[in-house]
Amino acid sequence: MAMEVTQVLLNAQSVDSTVRKHAEESLRQFQEQNLSVFLLSLSGELAGEDKPVDSRKLAGLILKNALDAKEQHRKYELVQKWLALDVGVKTQIKTCLLQILSSPVPDARSTASQVIAKIAAIELPQKQWPELIGSLLSNIHQVPAHVKQATLETLGYLCEEVSPDVVDQDQVNKILTAVVQGMSANEGNNDVRLAATRALYNALGFAQANFSNDMERDYIMRVVCEATLSPDVKIRQAAFECLVSISSTYYEKLAPYIQDIFNITAKAVREDEEPVALQAIELWSSICDEEIDILEEYGGDFTADSDVPCYYFIKQALPALVPMLLETLLKQEEDQDLDEGAWNLAMAGGTCLGLVARTVGDDIVPLVMPFIEENITKSEWRQREAATYAFGSILEGPSPDKLTSIVNVALNFMLTALTNDPNSHVKDTTAWTLGRIFEFLHGSTVETPIITPGNCPQIIRVLLQSMNDAPNVAEKACGALYFLAQGYEDIGSASPITPYFQEIVKSLLSVTDKEDAGESRLRTAAYETLNEVVRCSTDETAAMVLQLVPIIMTKLHQTLEAEKLSSDEREKQNELQGLLCGCLQVITQKLGASEPTQYAFMQFADQIMNLFLRVFACRSATVHEEAMLAIGAVAHATGPDFAKYMPELYKYLEMGLQNFEEYQVCAVTVGVVGDICRALEDTVLPYCDGIMTQLLKDLSSNQLHRSVKPPIFSCFGDIALAIGENFEKYLMYAMPMLQSAAELSAHTSGADDEMIEYTNLLRNGILEAYSGIFQGFKNSPKTQLLIPYAPHILQFLDSIYMEKDMDDVVMKTAIGVLGDLADTLGSNAGSLIQLSLSCKEFLNECLSSDDHLIKESAEWAKMAISRAISV
Repeated sequence: MAMEVTQVLLNAQSVDSTVRKHAEESLRQFQEQNLSVFLLSLSGELAGEDKPVDSRKLAGLILKNALDAKEQHRKYELVQKWLALDVGVKTQIKTCLLQILSSPVPDARSTASQVIAKIAAIELPQKQWPELIGSLLSNIHQVPAHVKQATLETLGYLCEEVSPDVVDQDQVNKILTAVVQGMSANEGNNDVRLAATRALYNALGFAQANFSNDMERDYIMRVVCEATLSPDVKIRQAAFECLVSISSTYYEKLAPYIQDIFNITAKAVREDEEPVALQAIELWSSICDEEIDILEEYGGDFTADSDVPCYYFIKQALPALVPMLLETLLKQEEDQDLDEGAWNLAMAGGTCLGLVARTVGDDIVPLVMPFIEENITKSEWRQREAATYAFGSILEGPSPDKLTSIVNVALNFMLTALTNDPNSHVKDTTAWTLGRIFEFLHGSTVETPIITPGNCPQIIRVLLQSMNDAPNVAEKACGALYFLAQGYEDIGSASPITPYFQEIVKSLLSVTDKEDAGESRLRTAAYETLNEVVRCSTDETAAMVLQLVPIIMTKLHQTLEAEKLSSDEREKQNELQGLLCGCLQVITQKLGASEPTQYAFMQFADQIMNLFLRVFACRSATVHEEAMLAIGAVAHATGPDFAKYMPELYKYLEMGLQNFEEYQVCAVTVGVVGDICRALEDTVLPYCDGIMTQLLKDLSSNQLHRSVKPPIFSCFGDIALAIGENFEKYLMYAMPMLQSAAELSAHTSGADDEMIEYTNLLRNGILEAYSGIFQGFKNSPKTQLLIPYAPHILQFLDSIYMEKDMDDVVMKTAIGVLGDLADTLGSNAGSLIQLSLSCKEFLNECLSSDDHLIKESAEWAKMAISRAISV
């Protein structure tokens, strides 16, 4: 049945684009017209020892992509197609793939391993291919080392693809036995040992039962620790990767091994090659992450029988761990500041030191200060930079009391270093550290202010001066200014930076025009800082914010006029357009927030909207998203006057709501429809049929990313609030959708944290819809249309109350809906509420909540309910 595909596969990799496109099209048609023969031919190609390596590789890749995809709906389609194939064909393909594991060609073996795992991920949950794991395990005893290596690799991929609950414990034990034996020091072949170590990394999620058994756990840990001492660097790295994973997955089982773990990681950090040393540091970062999570969740007050005790490994290791990390800070690379993705020993050590500071708080300060004091004034730049980096790393975690006096002494020193240090690395890290000081130790919550009328002018002068330094230093200086402005956000009128507003804005604008602003994210940082300075500005500078509008509009206009750009230039252009739209959004929000400036802003509204509509004509998702958000701000600022833009804008709203591919654009558009409803109220009515049709289509599509669904429900509420009883004609479509989503989101038993979080977002969206609908119909003769839906809504409130996993946001919305229902339906609701199982308990719980927003909603609901019952 299989067909000859070698030539087509080679053509599909041709340098000649006509040949290549023609071959790709033939393959696509072949796949659509006859999937069975297509897959058989590909597996035959991959198995053909006489075939060229290039065609075998591509055959394997296409085979893999015919079984799996990133997008959920596409993945589902591919799985269904595979399951529907003839059993004989599938058996032939699977047998062929298992045979390839003995191929002498490493690429073919590796590809077959991945494809076998993809098929296993489809079939094992369906109770198909039960003999797979057995036949793989029987391969382990084969003599040729390469077969053993390929089999272990396959077991590794299988554990990565398949969820642990579809493999029974007996088979898990056998897989782990094979893998751990393959890792042990008496395995003579390094390729086998490496494949086994990598397989263990993927199999750790299956080993719950084995890690609960002391003997088995000791054995696994011993073999992993031995592998960290292998002469082969790749094996050592893979073994440390296993330890990193064990330290987070099985944190509570680490105690007996922690001393050994410290010894081998310390040795690796000091003596081993960088890839291994980086993993050794990562292990301690991972333990910090675990302890930070535990301490945050429990607020640090553990009772003796607490479920998830914190073992305080970091606290115990401090005296030895901190010196080891400080040593790494001196191993910087010459050009690390210029490379966006740079990651080396010094950066990993500093990151870990920062996590240690967050884990143990004040205890870290006395251990790090001597290192800083000793190195900060040395002539060698590495020592000055390491001391500065150490200081910046420990600013989050310890209490302000512990740090304020040190920072007060250090601040002057840092400002001088940022101006005068001859080394660019030192300046870069100094500016970053200043940013951290302003982020964590400056603002309305800090009792002793670090920034005073005395030092504020100098700070601003130095930061503005540094913006003319090398791009990497200038970018960090922008970041420091960002946090400086943010710290004065809640101060009201007397912000110390107000007198410098004009100078700051001028400097930031000139940075965005610099030739080298494309390097080190400088232009982006300058716009982000400008936005923050505007957002946190006071009424005194409103006139200057207004003057910014035409400047930014001109810049946006210039980007729209540019012609004949190369693809690289176009990408930069898009990025700039996005930044300018974002900037206009912030300015519009600021000016729209108070009446005098709102009135002044109106003179620019037409031109701004005109620019945004032109931006939509360019094809770029990020820019669309930014322009849409900015339009939401214009709607808010112009209110009912926004109606005049709707005829032009409507088609772009529709395009946004149809954009399933770039779902963030869709989500933002849904949010902006809400903004427009609030601005226009019932004048939005002519557009509602189109909008509701599109929203209902979005909800029933399985292609749209699930994160867009909660905002769509909220949007129903916005529309109902805007058009009131005119929402009547949509009830018969919207209510059943809300009801089925409510039933889905009522129960979360067995869900993981991510799912519970999503469920709460969904519940909140549904409740906001109900709330908007009830409020929209209030005092209308048509309220009786809502009576049939009330029992279901009360039942929904009951069931989410019983689940006991609502977050505060949902709680507030839910008690609000109970009030809205009573308020709108009056006596019709009274009797139903009295019959409800848990309304009373729920209300009382909200009335005694610590959250004043929940309490307020509950007090309002209580009044509405007592009115409804007493009628």
